[in-house]
Amino acid sequence: MLEQLKAGQLTGIKRLDLSCGLTEFPSEIFDLADSLEILNLSGNRLSSLPDDLPRLQRLRIIFCSDNLFTELPAVLGRCENLTMVGFKANQISRVPAEALAPTLRWLILTDNRIQSLPSCIGQCKQMQKLMLAGNELNDLPAELASCKELELLRLSANRFEVLPPWLLTMPRLAWLALAGNPLTDAFETARQAQSIAEMDWQDIELGAKLGEGASGVISKAKLIQVNGASKDVAVKLFKSTVTSDGMPRCEMAASIAVGLHPNIVGVMGKIRFHPNGEQGLVMPLIASDYKNLAQPPSLESCTRDVYVQVKAFSLQELISLALGIARAAEHLHTCGILHGDLYAHNILHSSVGHGLLGDFGAASFLPMQDDYTSQALQRIEVRAFGILLGELISHCSESDDDANSSTFQATKSKLIELQKRCIQAEVSARPMFAEVVQSMNALNRHVDFTWN
Repeated sequence: MLEQLKAGQLTGIKRLDLSCGLTEFPSEIFDLADSLEILNLSGNRLSSLPDDLPRLQRLRIIFCSDNLFTELPAVLGRCENLTMVGFKANQISRVPAEALAPTLRWLILTDNRIQSLPSCIGQCKQMQKLMLAGNELNDLPAELASCKELELLRLSANRFEVLPPWLLTMPRLAWLALAGNPLTDAFETARQAQSIAEMDWQDIELGAKLGEGASGVISKAKLIQVNGASKDVAVKLFKSTVTSDGMPRCEMAASIAVGLHPNIVGVMGKIRFHPNGEQGLVMPLIASDYKNLAQPPSLESCTRDVYVQVKAFSLQELISLALGIARAAEHLHTCGILHGDLYAHNILHSSVGHGLLGDFGAASFLPMQDDYTSQALQRIEVRAFGILLGELISHCSESDDDANSSTFQATKSKLIELQKRCIQAEVSARPMFAEVVQSMNALNRHVDFTWN
């Protein structure tokens, strides 16, 4: 790609990806100023950006992760159309006020050395997604409370002993990760003592890879049992690095502490005696007819999942699926765990409307000794469920199986009313999951009675 760039063969492209050991910003990139919107320079050895970067007048998104930056380049703040900035896994210890463009919607500063953020971050009124896991923060600027559009915040693996009070009242915040902070460490340590079966690596025959995420790789496997018979399972081997959501050790602790629930992807045991010392979990192998409910957010959708070719749900399927996930979330909160990433892309669903909530990469333990903080955090997650419920409702349509139109519309109206209660701006006015489950149980009984 670099050779093509230098040869002038990329005229008119909107996205450029260069990862080839660069130590300097290639001046030829400016030849793309009339078209370039996304610039990805991750995986190089850059430590600065040119002062005339704003010449890239159409630039909306820039990635410079896995480089050698020690501060966020101030020139970024002069790029008038910049909405997304990603500088994960650098050596950044300073974020100059000048570096934060007021147009930002999505800022990724994961895995750096940042101890504080400038107060001017409060001027980023369009900020929806802020990724700060793996730094040295123990507080946030009070001015961040002005970012009323903020929906996703990652604070895992920092130094927070308490949360800023205003954070618990943010009107649109729905996805929050806190694991690996002093605030939650004591509860994590206590729950790690929880016993779980241990399975020897030599008894596991690893098969085809099923998927890979930020925290690890999931593979199909066979577990050799004491009687010599084998059982089909799934195995997740964890990476050791800090992810955008948090730390793999925190994910393991939460996954084990969750226990068993019919609407949660459970854990059978943890792996011991791996030859390379890798940590891992053994999980049930989910039937092949279960599919991801949606795809993760795109660069354009930012905080919203992408639904691709999703069939229309009947009202019965919708209620069954939503009720199952609400029950799963209620179980988590009862166990003192915040999922942190309650999204459709972390839910598997079957053709009959059964849902399984998985992926605990952003999960954290609730500070149960502090009732106010714990309940506020739970209500923040209720908003995430409300957003999910709204997406499901938008994919629900009346079908031939629905007994009569008036019953369908009345039930759907009650679902919409519940959904609005879950996403309302006043955090303290949202229902807890116990009430959500109660309301949905009543709707489920009504639908079963009416349709059967």
